[in-house]
Amino acid sequence: MNERECVVKTYPLLVGGVKKDTPEILKIRFPYTGEVYAEVCQAGTMELNEAVASACRGFDKTRDLSSHARAEILFRIADEIHRRADELADILVMEGGKTRTFAANEVARAEITVRLSAEEVKRIYGEIIPLDLTEDTNGRTGFLRRFPLGPVVGIVPFNFPLNLACHKLAPAIAAGNSIILKPASATPVSSLVLGDMAIAAGMPPEAISVVPCAGARAEQLARDPRVAYFSFTGSCAVGWHLREVAGRKRVGLELGGNAAVIVHDDANLDYAAQRIATGGFINAGQVCISVQRVLVHRPVYEQALLKILAAVKALRAGDPRDPATDVGPMIDRIKAEEAYRKVQEATQQGAKILTGGTLEGTVFAPTVLVDTTPAMRVNCEEVFAPVISVTPYDTFDEALHIANSSEYGLQVGIFTQNINRAMKAFSGMQVGGVQVNDIPTFRSDAMPYGGAKGSGLGREGPRFAIEAMTELRLMVINRAGGVE
Repeated sequence: MNERECVVKTYPLLVGGVKKDTPEILKIRFPYTGEVYAEVCQAGTMELNEAVASACRGFDKTRDLSSHARAEILFRIADEIHRRADELADILVMEGGKTRTFAANEVARAEITVRLSAEEVKRIYGEIIPLDLTEDTNGRTGFLRRFPLGPVVGIVPFNFPLNLACHKLAPAIAAGNSIILKPASATPVSSLVLGDMAIAAGMPPEAISVVPCAGARAEQLARDPRVAYFSFTGSCAVGWHLREVAGRKRVGLELGGNAAVIVHDDANLDYAAQRIATGGFINAGQVCISVQRVLVHRPVYEQALLKILAAVKALRAGDPRDPATDVGPMIDRIKAEEAYRKVQEATQQGAKILTGGTLEGTVFAPTVLVDTTPAMRVNCEEVFAPVISVTPYDTFDEALHIANSSEYGLQVGIFTQNINRAMKAFSGMQVGGVQVNDIPTFRSDAMPYGGAKGSGLGREGPRFAIEAMTELRLMVINRAGGVE
């Protein structure tokens, strides 16, 4: 389609609740065809500075909002997400290339994330601590309570642009903080719509900004000492760099992974194969807990491999607008070609492609590799594409060692009926989460989610993000100093 034939909408920035046009415009393209879907104004140094200044003013208002008021704002946002679910799903399909089913799933999860945050507002508890533990401290009692930190910056990735924006915005509101969202350059529209929803729901306008801009400009927000909490979801290299320059502010990082699945000989192989096909290829493999390395006990290796291949070959790749499509395009040609090169490199080093391995435009066919080695980039790096490797192992300890031999540590999946093996994995795996009889790609939005080693620090999930976005403050009352 010719760009001049497309009727596209231009979205302004949202700076302190005010719509703002800027001369720098970025074209947002539908990943499947490359056609222009929208145009989005880009924030520069001045707009980012204004956003932080406004967030400081907004914090003076949000910190005084009652628990009831914060919860009501969040419930109204959730209601609006529910009401506009079809519209939001359309946006996710067009800006991110998600399949229609997966886009609808993300919208539903976003609503749940906001509702969970609204409920957690009413559970930000404190504690009374007896301090009269010695004769010198008689008459003293400690009162411990959580207070909001201040302006929060949330950097949102392209792969879950709505739900992960909600994982930053909703806990910030719940905690009583102001919020600045910096969406991914490829997928900013859903965050801009979410910002409008927050204002319509009653969020003090000064307390919300949505500032699309080039990723490198986010460093200005990370460095700004007025920002109290910096939450980043994205690549490892960028995340750890931003932590280095962030100064004394608190930082939460949810970064990459090359998640492993271990399938032992007592596993339900049919179920495991279907779940592996889901976890390896949903969202075109562009999930930080996507199944990447499949380790199968040698006695059932051939049987499991056939079942996995059958499940993968049944997947249909193509236009994400088609309800029958299981695997849509990758976010852009550059990312797709990068993943394709890793697969080709593996084959040159001795790996075999059993299915897939082809790239047409931005659609990478679901790919299964065997005969790989741990040193190949398809194993030791994050592929972030619809690619899995399947490797046999002889002992469960060997499988744990292979799975642990990674600079990443987000989640691992273990398929076994033996509780002792499950507990051994729980004790020994250097990851943020162990999924027993499921894939590492499983995530409930209520659970504490995050990684170990190079995969980040801190935990997301409304309750746990609220804890990170608040600070404990102690007040001690000395009754002996009072007047009776």
